[in-house]
Amino acid sequence: MNESRAIALQMCRFPAYLEAGLKARFDIIRWFELSEPEKAGVLRHHAKAVRAVVTGGHIGCADDLMMALPSLGIVAINGVGVDKVNLSLAQQRGVYVTTTPGVLTEDVADLAVGLLIGLLRGIPAADAYVRAGKWLTSERPLARKVSGRRFGIVGLGHIGSAIAARLMAFGPVAYTGPRQKPQAAYTFHGSAKDLAAASDVLVIACPANASTHHLIDVAVLDALGPEGYLVNVARGSVIDEPALITALDTGRIAGAALDVFENEPRVPAELIASPKVVLTPHVASATVETRMHMSEVVLANLDAFLSGRPPASAVVQGMLPFTSAATVQTRG
Repeated sequence: MNESRAIALQMCRFPAYLEAGLKARFDIIRWFELSEPEKAGVLRHHAKAVRAVVTGGHIGCADDLMMALPSLGIVAINGVGVDKVNLSLAQQRGVYVTTTPGVLTEDVADLAVGLLIGLLRGIPAADAYVRAGKWLTSERPLARKVSGRRFGIVGLGHIGSAIAARLMAFGPVAYTGPRQKPQAAYTFHGSAKDLAAASDVLVIACPANASTHHLIDVAVLDALGPEGYLVNVARGSVIDEPALITALDTGRIAGAALDVFENEPRVPAELIASPKVVLTPHVASATVETRMHMSEVVLANLDAFLSGRPPASAVVQGMLPFTSAATVQTRG
């Protein structure tokens, strides 16, 4: 390690552009590639020199790791989810937490609509049907119409609003959230259960936090009903997965399209096996253009931190300016 440069822990793989940018700014330790003994060795020998953790929203930074890094100044998230970072702990320790807000809104909204159409029209199954040569000997079952459906959006933030704007071309849109938004041109329902009862398709676009953990439970799924469909581009923890699996298996809802899962990348076998489900591997923001823009925002946040300026997209404000690894002061 170069003692004149700060160390950053890299928690997962990133696009080449971001990885190159990180190497240009820090000595990088690829935390996700280390064994547990190797991680312990890094903490013994280098913990005081670690100034940054660069991570994905699906991984975050565990409390014990944050506490083990006395000079940590920033947790830079390549994404918008902060549910895997203890924001209160970060604030107590004076650690910036930054995200890439607004950058991925359009792509996530596009995928939500794509999943919805793919689910109702059976596009993945139809593709597999043609590839398997079944068109030569049989006909596909009829799919379900998209236009004219009633769409419910759980969470009318930036992403939820972008989804709603797209779905207005297909049918009426309603929403739920912590509070009604007077400027929204959509019908408001006071709970996810009430929204589900008034919807044919329920789209999940809310943040993951204590108030939304397993928000989509048995009662909401039953309100959605046997003709209803569920789409999730938020976080897996918002849905009670065992309840969803039971609802699908027993016909209490018609189908689901899921980009996120509670214990990803581990997807329940029952969901993988179900013909009523469309699955994607958390790729809502995975376009060349958006991932490049996200990388630029991450690097801009890190540059601000390194120069002693507040990062532009901090969701938690740090308290201490950057100092070099050679002169860093230990924090309690």
